[in-house]
Parts: sequence; C-alpha cells; structure tokens
Amino acid sequence: MRVALTGTPGTGKTAVTTGLKKQGYTIVSLHRLAQKNNCVAGIDKTRNSQLIDIHKLNIIIKKNFATDTLVFFEGHIAHLLSCMEKVIVLRCHPKELKKRLLKKRWRMKKIMENIEAEIIDIILCEAVQRHSSKNIFEIDTTEKSVEDVFLCIYEIVEKNFRPTKTYSIGKIDWSEEILNKPRI
Repeated sequence: MRVALTGTPGTGKTAVTTGLKKQGYTIVSLHRLAQKNNCVAGIDKTRNSQLIDIHKLNIIIKKNFATDTLVFFEGHIAHLLSCMEKVIVLRCHPKELKKRLLKKRWRMKKIMENIEAEIIDIILCEAVQRHSSKNIFEIDTTEKSVEDVFLCIYEIVEKNFRPTKTYSIGKIDWSEEILNKPRI
C-alpha cells in the first residue's frame, strides 16, 4: 500500500518518518526520489525551491513500488500523487508552526507563506481534490511529541486504514487565525 505522509513544512513529516523507519517501515523521501529520477522540472527562483514533475514521479512510483507492501512516501507534495492509496496529512497550529520554522532559520517571507497555507488548509484541500475523503487522515501535531504522532500513525495502520472519527478530515480548523496573521 502506498501511503502519502504530507503536510505543510514544519508539521513534523521528517521527524516522524525517522521514527517510522526505526520501527522497520519503508520510507521514501519524495524529494530524493525526484532528484534521483530526473523529476526536477526546474527551479522556482521566487521561492528558492525545486519544481517537481508530478506526472513523471507518479509513473516512476507506480513502476517501482508495488502496492502489496506498506510504503510511506514523505513530502509536502505526496498528496498530489494519484498513485497514493492513502493520505496522512500532518497539521500544526500556525503559532507553533511559526516557532518551528523560525527554529529552522527560515526567512520570514517563507514562514508567512507556509503559515498562510496551513491556515487555509491548502494541502488538505488539494488532497481532497485527488483522493476519496475516506482515504485521507488528519493528525494535529501541535502539542504532540514525535512519539505521539508516530503512535497515531501506528494506530491508523493497525486499524488497516479504516475511516475513524479520531483522524477524519475536517476537524482541524485554523481559519480564525487569518485575522491574527501578522503582516510582513
């Protein structure tokens, strides 16, 4: 089973996948996979980030990763891949997200862009456009340790990705934060 582990930068994807890997789960960094397979289509100079050819990456994943084994594909673009069978979206309250991105020494403009994306549910909205809502799970990482988030994912896996009220989409709403968003 191909599982997208996605979320706005700073929500905990990389930290959680480190824990998942230690527990024996197969983790694929989409950024590295894209680089290794010539799926970088260019550079967005404004954002200082690579543009990934999602269509080409989708083909490579379908060709190289069977669906009979559980594989987590980590990256903030994972939900854009139609070959994903399940999607786990990590979420984080904008105030905490700002702290996390400041700790990573991100530029304020980039931090604000990501906070805004989190406030208006960009990743969740994009996931819902491409995948059935019963195949999407949401985890609020704001006040959870990496271990706690790992346990949430483990619970989802153990329940064979059956829909659950605990992790169903639509419960997390930061929209009121748009009124509190500081200007750059």
